Amino acid sequence: MIARSQVVWTAFGAAALVFLLSPLVLVVFFSLSENANATFPPGGMTLHWYDVLFGNPDFWKALGNSAIITLCVGLVSMISGTLAAMALARSGPKVANGVIALVTMPIMLPPLVLALALATGYSSLGLPLGLATVIPSHLVFTQPFVILVVYAQMSGFNMAILDSARDLGAGPWTIFRTVILPIIRPTLIGATLMAMAVSLDDFIITYFTIGGGMTLPTMIWGMLRKALDPSINALGSLVLVATIGTSLLALRLTRYRG
Repeated sequence: MIARSQVVWTAFGAAALVFLLSPLVLVVFFSLSENANATFPPGGMTLHWYDVLFGNPDFWKALGNSAIITLCVGLVSMISGTLAAMALARSGPKVANGVIALVTMPIMLPPLVLALALATGYSSLGLPLGLATVIPSHLVFTQPFVILVVYAQMSGFNMAILDSARDLGAGPWTIFRTVILPIIRPTLIGATLMAMAVSLDDFIITYFTIGGGMTLPTMIWGMLRKALDPSINALGSLVLVATIGTSLLALRLTRYRG
């Protein structure tokens, strides 16, 4: 017989899960509803609001900006994060732990504080806000993900393999390409996708540092300020699918369970 406490905790867990997931389900649900208002009954199912969204020229501009930012952030995070993780793996645990504590500090800061600090810094330097300021701003909080995940892989790496390759005459690039990269490739790709998902979904830091441009999250915010257009649900659904899909793929590739 199942204990009463187990039933209570199972019910509590199910209720918490429904509470967390129901808003996401409703966004997708109302994006497919014929009803122009997000109310019940929803009416029939349609893709009309996606057609409206795709007919909006601002959507394509925001999508292009988001693609540029996300791809640049992913590429730079992958290169610099991997190099940093390899350097930390070769250093002692005390040095590595100290550097990781500093590197991960932007993740622990409130996004609003970090966004305000970045915007103030760009203003004091006289830099115009735009994509050129959004990309380094995103790198501040995406690089730590790559460094942490790749370092976790490299910390258990058998360095004797590298010494053997070096004794056989292999150069640094050959060692990385033929020895290190094949081993860490799934982890590296997963960490990069994780950084790209975080960058794609960011709103606060992007809002403070993009100036007059827009990305998909800032476009959603702008549309919400005007009216509750059902095409907002369509846009939110697309961002939701892209973010969750990328994150799940990244977690699977990295086998990350933290």
